[in-house]
Amino acid sequence: MVRKIKAKLVLRLRAEGLSRRQIAAQGMSRHSVDAVIAAADAAGIDFGDVADVADADVYVRLFPGRGEHHSVYAQPDWGEVHRELARVGVTLKLLHGEYRDACQATGTAAMGYDRFCKTYQQHVLVAGLTSRVGHKAGQSVEVDWSGKTMSLASVTGERTRVFLFVACLPFSRYAFCWPSLDMKQEAWLRAHQAMFDWFGRSVPRIVPDNLRTGVISHPAEGEVVLNDAYRELAAHYCAAVLPGRVRKPKDKASVENTVSGVATWVIAALRDEQFATLPELREAIYERMDAYNAAPFQKRAGSRLSVFEAEEKPLLRPLPAVAYEISRWFYGRRVLKDGHVVFEKNFYSVPYAHVGRAVDLRVTERALEVFDGDARLTSHLLAPVGVTGEHYTHDSDLPDGPRYRQWDAERVREWAARVGENTTTIVKGIFESVPVDEQGLDAALAVLRLTRRYSAGRVEAAARVALGSQVRSPRYAHLRPILETGQDAPPARRRPRFEPSSPPSSSLGDASAEPAGYVRGADYYAGEDR
Repeated sequence: MVRKIKAKLVLRLRAEGLSRRQIAAQGMSRHSVDAVIAAADAAGIDFGDVADVADADVYVRLFPGRGEHHSVYAQPDWGEVHRELARVGVTLKLLHGEYRDACQATGTAAMGYDRFCKTYQQHVLVAGLTSRVGHKAGQSVEVDWSGKTMSLASVTGERTRVFLFVACLPFSRYAFCWPSLDMKQEAWLRAHQAMFDWFGRSVPRIVPDNLRTGVISHPAEGEVVLNDAYRELAAHYCAAVLPGRVRKPKDKASVENTVSGVATWVIAALRDEQFATLPELREAIYERMDAYNAAPFQKRAGSRLSVFEAEEKPLLRPLPAVAYEISRWFYGRRVLKDGHVVFEKNFYSVPYAHVGRAVDLRVTERALEVFDGDARLTSHLLAPVGVTGEHYTHDSDLPDGPRYRQWDAERVREWAARVGENTTTIVKGIFESVPVDEQGLDAALAVLRLTRRYSAGRVEAAARVALGSQVRSPRYAHLRPILETGQDAPPARRRPRFEPSSPPSSSLGDASAEPAGYVRGADYYAGEDR
């Protein structure tokens, strides 16, 4: 379904220093990103101005007027800034001070140090240069699956291969490793969840490899298409996904080196130990990763752990207050006329104003949520596994009035009583034949709904005929043939049938005996009854 440009997201990612191409990789077209940035520049709006504003309001504020906007800040020669940083002892702090002094001398507005650094980083990304300032603390995490694997050993000696998820913070080289029985979508997402729990914080940028569980396509030119579930995980942790280029291992060199470290510190160190369960192996891996992170650097002061605790962790973002839940999305589900949407053969109510419209479903392990674009309409507990045909309805989703009253055994009995005594007897028998009244609702309603095709009087008469037959518990399948063939009509209105002749003789040898069976008489052939 059609969605508006996520203007607030574009502004946030831009404020974090991402290029337009990288912003577009979050599931938007380059044209849309350009339009948002152009509108924001025209209005003089940046993310700080709209941080507390709703997405829809940001969109409205940006697009009433369009036009080119020139920054109020003086712009240094960023190429010269990049060249100066290559010189010994030159830092961005020093260059910003010189830039600020020059602006004061000329009477022009100078940008602050934060904006100066972010604008330089944007220049580096757009120009395709290598940043002179190296990895910045608390900015990104690199993730990948290790090519080397481990195994579990059952009591019978059977081996089960175990894959290792590896993550690394490039600045401190602080690392994480997590075992899994497969590399499927759910394992990929759970590994990230465990990674953020291990760090105790979230990171603004995730740099993965181009796996199908994270990246659908990464062309040399054009937009990167991310997996929906992976994008949702990143959004939950307020992170942007920036996949490394295809066949460019240097884009995630830190995690590639960490994979080698894990091979030594984890796989090799535990090579002689036997593990029967995954939790047991995970605990051993965590112990080895603690030792790996605490080991001193060879060419740098401190350790991965000390640098992480002192310099990087304070810059990371707090984890979301609500724990992440793995979910699946289903788009464009039509709301039925009764105000319900179907999922896995069960029915979930939606606010009645959305009847006939297409909505999106977000399904987790325990719940189903209904969305109209970015707006959450309602939620339900998910039906238990194996249950089908059930209706889950919130009274608030349906309009007031008896027309929308839910069916139950009491309401069905009231309807049967209005039809007649025989119909009531049949409905009562249906409910008595099942252990729970709800199990008899469909069968009882099928009988009563015959009154929509035939009159209530005919259905009552058919019920009387059915009860007089040898059927112990008449139902819809018994009443419908009676109505279709007219057996419910009074005898006077039925077509007369031929009368039998005198009773057949019991003596087959009596030549004077009348023929046995039904014999049509002269009145029939005279045409009176035809």
